[in-house]
Amino acid sequence: MAILSEYKRFLSFLLVSILLLVIPLIANYNSSSFNWTTSDFVIAGVILISLSIGIEVVLRLIKKKEHKPLIIFLLIAVFILLFMELAVGIFGSPLAGN
Repeated sequence: MAILSEYKRFLSFLLVSILLLVIPLIANYNSSSFNWTTSDFVIAGVILISLSIGIEVVLRLIKKKEHKPLIIFLLIAVFILLFMELAVGIFGSPLAGN
């Protein structure tokens, strides 16, 4: 039981990641203009879980409290930019979705 309490925060991050994927899943079934494939869900899940792991690593390993919010903000910013590039191609890279 001690192991579970040690990973409680990380498990909550993973749960939030999964719940965030439920939103496009519902939209996929209720809207004809929203068309995610299985690979879209897998890629979104991978980057959401990677963000969760990154935040957990920062919270566990970074000792200076004043550095933690900045690093977490940068992780979230990179996640958002990557997600936007994959979705609509804001940078025009080969990763662009459309």
